[in-house]
Amino acid sequence: MTDIRAFLSAWGYEDCPASLIAERENKVYRVDTKQGPLALRLHRVGYRKDTEMASELAWMAALSEAGLKVPMPVLNKSDAFTCKVDGVVADLLTWIDGKPMGVDGRLSKLPSSVGSFRLLGQEMAKLHHISDNWSLPASFERPSWDLEGLLGDNPIWGRFWENSQLSQAQKTLLSEARLLAVEHLESLLPELDYGLIHADLVPENVMVTENGISMIDFDDSGWGFRLFELATTINRLNREPNCEHLSEALINGYTQEREIDLTNLSLFQLLRSFTYTGWIISRMDEPGSDVRCARFIQTSENLARNYLDQ
Repeated sequence: MTDIRAFLSAWGYEDCPASLIAERENKVYRVDTKQGPLALRLHRVGYRKDTEMASELAWMAALSEAGLKVPMPVLNKSDAFTCKVDGVVADLLTWIDGKPMGVDGRLSKLPSSVGSFRLLGQEMAKLHHISDNWSLPASFERPSWDLEGLLGDNPIWGRFWENSQLSQAQKTLLSEARLLAVEHLESLLPELDYGLIHADLVPENVMVTENGISMIDFDDSGWGFRLFELATTINRLNREPNCEHLSEALINGYTQEREIDLTNLSLFQLLRSFTYTGWIISRMDEPGSDVRCARFIQTSENLARNYLDQ
């Protein structure tokens, strides 16, 4: 593997200590510089195109400049946000000092969980508002969580209805729900709120800091439905004992900043559950994937049954 210093040298930090702090889709290192810590991110080869990574960073920079609390990309010695060594793309981000709202699938103990999720709703709404008013670069390119990306023949996160852990009855159920959801979503397209979204605002990707809420990990960000954004967080909260209060706080926070029609929220909760059932297909060899897969399938089955019954 390439020495981490080869990446850091692009920013002039090759002599600074670096430690691995996360390894999921990407590898993330904490780099301790004289000016303070920074986050070096090594992107997984083949997961995103170069133009998509550059667009993500340009968007994050615009959000940060507009006052949103997100990591700010750091320009390197070549006045670029990224460098590439041996085919691996890296970027450097400002460090967010805080406590994640969730760790390993469980909510963290916070002074006020309800207050924290109300703040998250507000920041989510601000992200959408700022994005709608941002003049995109001509080369901007990100994934689209649209009808094709969610329910097409080859969804972004996999053909969920073909998950090998599904029983035949479950495959039939999810296939029926998918076909109906396609018709339903097609009929709603003209009226739905659509634009740039983070797409993965689960508690693990939200930091509680001294200055409020900060959103991190924009790796899956792109074009999508704003109800899909809310559904992502709410589906995760539904595993908590006080889920109704937390979801209510999230929605109240959002609607304090920005209007949104919640009529079809349940449809997007179903679609979000499908994405996890598809996402896990290529990760079944990872530790704990069998347990996660069973949970994802159970959620999709329950939501699909409710959807078809309605």
